[in-house]
Amino acid sequence: MQFVEPIKHYFERHAFGVCSALGDKLGIATSSIRLFFIYTSFLTLGSPIIIYLSLAFVMNMRAHLRKRSTIWDL
Repeated sequence: MQFVEPIKHYFERHAFGVCSALGDKLGIATSSIRLFFIYTSFLTLGSPIIIYLSLAFVMNMRAHLRKRSTIWDL
């Protein structure tokens, strides 16, 4: 079980940001969004995981793009 803890901490720090950002934006509880992704992943054989990872990628890119203030910072 020692190998599970680093994986768990990684996902808690990085992956769950998508659910909390969606929850804040839509006004829905984060736990409800997480349960939605889990249940739909089981029902549709994992296709929401692709959506989840693409949302995480977009959020990460937005964070990098917002750091720049002018065109000269590129």
